[in-house]
Amino acid sequence: MNKTLIILNPAARSEKASRLLERIRELSGGVPIRLTAEAGDARRIAAEAVQEGVEVIIAAGGDGTLNEVVNGIGNAPVRLGILPVGTMNVFATELGIPHGNLERAWSVIEQGKVVAVDLPKANGTRFIQLAGVGLDAEVVRKTTADSKKALGPLSYLLTLVQVAAHKPARVELVAEGGHVREGSFALIGNGRLYGGPFPVFKRASLYDGLLDVLVFQNQSHWDVVRYFQAIAFGTHPELPDVEYFQTSSLRVTSQGDIPVELDGEVAGVLPCLFSVESEKLQVIAP
Repeated sequence: MNKTLIILNPAARSEKASRLLERIRELSGGVPIRLTAEAGDARRIAAEAVQEGVEVIIAAGGDGTLNEVVNGIGNAPVRLGILPVGTMNVFATELGIPHGNLERAWSVIEQGKVVAVDLPKANGTRFIQLAGVGLDAEVVRKTTADSKKALGPLSYLLTLVQVAAHKPARVELVAEGGHVREGSFALIGNGRLYGGPFPVFKRASLYDGLLDVLVFQNQSHWDVVRYFQAIAFGTHPELPDVEYFQTSSLRVTSQGDIPVELDGEVAGVLPCLFSVESEKLQVIAP
């Protein structure tokens, strides 16, 4: 492939990094590969590749790697390919890109079909799948790297138990048109999925130019268990203390120190303005 670059996050599966790198080299047939070493590298490498005239950037990693690459690409007319080799690959799942089978994922890239998907942003920083305000962002903020390395996804659950024990500051959400809502925490989606296979945003589309928003009123241990149970069964929009709506823009504020996460990484604190860019992201998908 001419003018193509692979950006690989080897930490996505650090114990198999060498073998993973070799497999990707064999599949790609000599496409240049640049490795990331720390947070921010994928964004920097993508931005440099744009300046070098690269036309296709393939992100090999999880949603966090994808997020960095997308922000590095900016508004350049670059096509994004995806090799889902990270722990969380929700965006790839949303698009139907095979996870756990590098050969099939690479065949999607070789076929070269491109779809134009929405590009939401929060205070100017793009995200591809999901943003969270409050509870899940606090869990991301307080889960340590050592805990994630030792316990994997279980580390987030243990942190969730601790975070849910504290009463949060209320957040205020103002949608397009001035409609005001309040809650304990909120999720803002681009696609339908959250945390893996769960279709949390039932009306969401990557192509409609809208943000999908869920506002949760409460945050005790019992409330969190109740919400997760409803999400598992797909009945959460029917709960009296959950509101689901769509909007093209959203301003979220709070009196407290409330974090914001984008695609699984903390990206700052409130206040935050969410919107959808007029430009589309060109993604190679099935």
